[in-house]
Amino acid sequence: MDQKIINRRDLDFMLYDMLDVESLTSRPRYADHNRETFDAAIDLSMKIAVDHYLPHLRKNDTHEPRFENGRVVMIPEVKAAVTQFIDAGLLAAAQDEDWGGMSLPTTVAHACYALFDGANVATASYTFLTIGAANLIKSFGNDDQRERFLRPMLAGRFFGTMALTEPQAGSGLADVRTRAVPQDDGSYRISGNKIFISAGDHELSDNIIHMVLARIEGAPAGVKGISLFIVPKVMVNEDGSLGARNDVALGGLIHKMGWRGTTSTMLNFGENGGAVGYLVGEPHKGLTYMFQMMNEARIGVGRCAVMLGYAGYLHSLDYARDRPQGRLPTDKNPSSPQVPIVNHADVKRMLLAQKAAVEGGLALTLTCARLVDEQDTGPTDEARAEALLLLDILTPIAKAWPSDYCLEANVHAIQIHGGYGFTREYQVEQYYRDNRLNPIHEGTNGIQAMDLLGRKVTMMNGAALKALSQRFAASVAEARAAGDPRLTRLADDFEAAVARLRHTTEALAPLIQAGETELYLANATAYLHQFGHTVMAWIWLRQATTAARLLAGDPHEAERAFLDGKFAAARYFYVWELPKTTVWAGILESRDDTLVTTADASF
Repeated sequence: MDQKIINRRDLDFMLYDMLDVESLTSRPRYADHNRETFDAAIDLSMKIAVDHYLPHLRKNDTHEPRFENGRVVMIPEVKAAVTQFIDAGLLAAAQDEDWGGMSLPTTVAHACYALFDGANVATASYTFLTIGAANLIKSFGNDDQRERFLRPMLAGRFFGTMALTEPQAGSGLADVRTRAVPQDDGSYRISGNKIFISAGDHELSDNIIHMVLARIEGAPAGVKGISLFIVPKVMVNEDGSLGARNDVALGGLIHKMGWRGTTSTMLNFGENGGAVGYLVGEPHKGLTYMFQMMNEARIGVGRCAVMLGYAGYLHSLDYARDRPQGRLPTDKNPSSPQVPIVNHADVKRMLLAQKAAVEGGLALTLTCARLVDEQDTGPTDEARAEALLLLDILTPIAKAWPSDYCLEANVHAIQIHGGYGFTREYQVEQYYRDNRLNPIHEGTNGIQAMDLLGRKVTMMNGAALKALSQRFAASVAEARAAGDPRLTRLADDFEAAVARLRHTTEALAPLIQAGETELYLANATAYLHQFGHTVMAWIWLRQATTAARLLAGDPHEAERAFLDGKFAAARYFYVWELPKTTVWAGILESRDDTLVTTADASF
């Protein structure tokens, strides 16, 4: 199967060798599964991704959706592709059979979904947003809402969105103005404007279910007064049939530099008296509920960033192997044949940078998915609680690190292509444009930084950081026990990085204790980078330890080359990337106030 989406051996390495997803089949929820059923789901996903998503990747970009006569017009290949996805049962892949699902572990479902991210992220977005919205209703909706809206969503008849952002609020959700007026029948009338709503309008499904943040009349100011509502595009009768069009209007489409095949919409609620909405859960707890979908989406954004980087890496690797140019520095004979550019040291540098980013990033996002499985099905209350803590602290990293460094991988992919990399005849320029949106998606990376330093590190007296530190220590012990000198060197460097992160965290603590919150958070992005690189060093230590174990089994030549590649990428990350944590630590520990004290007039 010709594809430049992923190295399948790499995916198997992460799922089965590193994360041991087969062990999940010993738990009751996954007892009907085995490696064969997991592989079958992945193989099916790969086939659909290659046959139905990948072929219109470029067309999706050059023929973006249009707003004509109040409706969205898009290329027909999008509907054909998502229909294949739905018919295969992938929309409900991780759901129980009672909801039409396959009961796949979240880790395996994420592996399947990653293939669609890499094949055509714009088309994949419609179904992935629906999955997040469906999970939200399942967690917090009532029985009627689950039957009326959730079931048809999981069947693929209804799609879903998240409607948070408003023109005046942006990421500042405390300033949401959309209003909800209670009605005698228990419903609400919603009025307001939302912007940048991905998949906010289309004709791919019978209905669109908007998950809308709004403020009930008389609600407290700020985030404590925000509630969550289900607002369907088309009304749904009690028997499940469709009724009249709801008061939700498409105000227009927004045209982004990338991800062009996904409609980015301006939606107007209540232009004609108010859109009918249904309160989810309790009043004023909407943001708390919405964080479930936001956090799922943040891991999804990280996964998407990884796969766009991964596709670019495979394209540039293929190009580097085929493109002859120049000779090695030791060859001064101009009549000797040119060598493929993959032989040049600086090209190897850029390939290794990509490999370290994308293979590390994929392992990180799958690790988070594995923690979801642990949170849901762990054998003890303590195991489930620990998984939740680890997810809390790793989610900002899983979103931000890949969207920074897998985007950088796309830059390297373009550079390897030389002048051709900037042309639309080669795919790598589109991967860069598509990926450039991810540092902004689902909360900018600056917001992730403040969330990490301002909340996740300090919550519950540092419980999440302590839990992660214990995982770090366990990985070091496992690496040392292997008796491989290469692992010992990595373990030494990793322990030094962990100690550096601990010292930085402790050095910042007095600022928050003294109430200097602005200065404490001013350099949070540097902390996010230091923390993220330390986490990625952990991920690469685990991959290298896994590779060492497999190498001890005397593998065949191709497998040995693959495993040696894991050590090469780990070595690259530790030599070229991990030392950057020292620079970030120096900035943070100096408590530099440049970003606080520079006045507006100074720019």
